[in-house]
Amino acid sequence: MKKLKVTFNSPVTLTFAGLSLAVLILGYITLGASNQLLFMTYHSSLLSPMTYIRFFTHVLGHSGWEHFIGNMSYILLLGPMLEEKYGASVLIKVICITAFVTGVVNYILFWNVSLCGASGVVFAFILLTSFTNFKEGELPVTFILVAVIFIGQQVMEGLFLKDNISNLSHILGGIVGAAFGYKLNKK
Repeated sequence: MKKLKVTFNSPVTLTFAGLSLAVLILGYITLGASNQLLFMTYHSSLLSPMTYIRFFTHVLGHSGWEHFIGNMSYILLLGPMLEEKYGASVLIKVICITAFVTGVVNYILFWNVSLCGASGVVFAFILLTSFTNFKEGELPVTFILVAVIFIGQQVMEGLFLKDNISNLSHILGGIVGAAFGYKLNKK
């Protein structure tokens, strides 16, 4: 019988999840001060370098265990498959572009709303995953269904529910994932 060994199979995905966990724990230790300083984007001075750093780092922050577990479940489920198919550098680009787009749009459109969490990245991963069997000249039914179900739900919730969830970040993340999926599989 072969000896079983544990492997670090998806470095980007596991590092992202590990960093998010460390940030969550730090947030509990600092009673949220670390999230406010580093891992949450909100309308702050454009003269502050931290404003630009938070455009990227807000995806590592989470408001609590439920928020973290919800996002990391999807990240850990979809990330390894995406990392294997597209490679680590593409996954890093998807995460960074999603973070930047959601951070900047939140900054511009929602002056009084702070944003933290990897939900936009989750939606980018979901839509990117739906392109895994894409072929030139075809539009996968799975992509259409995922787009209608997930993005449609976010539009409906954004219009009719008043909660602390940034539905626009989910939609923007989905758009980033779909754009990457289309571009990467067009060849």
